[in-house]
Amino acid sequence: MLERARDRLREMDIERPTAGAGEVLIRVRACAVCRTDLHVVDGELTRPKLPLVPGHEIVGVVDQLGTDVPFQIGDRVGVPWLGWTCGTCEYCTTGRENLCERARFTGYDIDGGYAEYCVADARYCFPIPPSYDDVEAAPLLCAGLIGYRSLRMAGEPEQARRLGIFGFGAAAHIIAQVAAARGQRVFAFTREGDVDSQQFARGLGAEWAGASGETPPEPLDAAIIFAPVGSLVPVALRAVARGGIVVCAGIHMTDIPSFAYNALWGERVLRSVANLTRLDGQEFLTLAPWVPVRTEVERYPLDRANEALAALRDGKLRGAAVLTVSS
Repeated sequence: MLERARDRLREMDIERPTAGAGEVLIRVRACAVCRTDLHVVDGELTRPKLPLVPGHEIVGVVDQLGTDVPFQIGDRVGVPWLGWTCGTCEYCTTGRENLCERARFTGYDIDGGYAEYCVADARYCFPIPPSYDDVEAAPLLCAGLIGYRSLRMAGEPEQARRLGIFGFGAAAHIIAQVAAARGQRVFAFTREGDVDSQQFARGLGAEWAGASGETPPEPLDAAIIFAPVGSLVPVALRAVARGGIVVCAGIHMTDIPSFAYNALWGERVLRSVANLTRLDGQEFLTLAPWVPVRTEVERYPLDRANEALAALRDGKLRGAAVLTVSS
């Protein structure tokens, strides 16, 4: 439980929730640790409900049904960041529910998966591909989904043939595999001196890996920035060719410094990605087993959640941290 921003999480006994209309109660088996969780805990996302159970990359089994839900007791499901939308606004009715101004988010507005049980809107639960176990599947629910949306926004493979990825963490290690399977050439950028991450990237299909300050061996067609570092925006713009697209994939980023207009000129595009849609989830969870995407995970028991967050904060993770839950 997070009781106040910038505090450590505290282990607490709370009343088991119950499923209401349109909801399911989920017995949590695994919950991945996302950088968004870190932004919430560290106070960089400033409006969470408090006290809060964090976590939005949840895998578990349905334990109780509310009314009018499409699942059965015992079904295995995943719960992502986007936890509820109104369904009636101009965004929801035009295929852009990720932009709903009344949206509620798992592990931010709604108690999440750092717990033995959680309640979720059944509309925003996804069946999990059977080829993944619970821990392997958990990072797919945000690192995978937001990464997939970012990859789509970077352009079709025919146009985004040379793809740069800045920040090689949980999302990047998944999406590098998808891009390589689509025939794209992947160029990975890491912190200076992070030889381990560069080797990791090459092992997942990157044909080149270097520090974010280095110039790639040839101009890129598109770039995705997963690291929450605003100073990477002009770096990425300078790395893409004319007509190239730079996608900022995070929900939070440090301030972007000023840069010369020439870095943007030439019909380069700079855009952000916000949340996800259910269609993103359906498409990606169908695609992942086909690639097949392999998730690299470091397991932590639930009572070591603070350690997992610290490892992510300090850049000490290879792939994704996943909390394992027994109940």
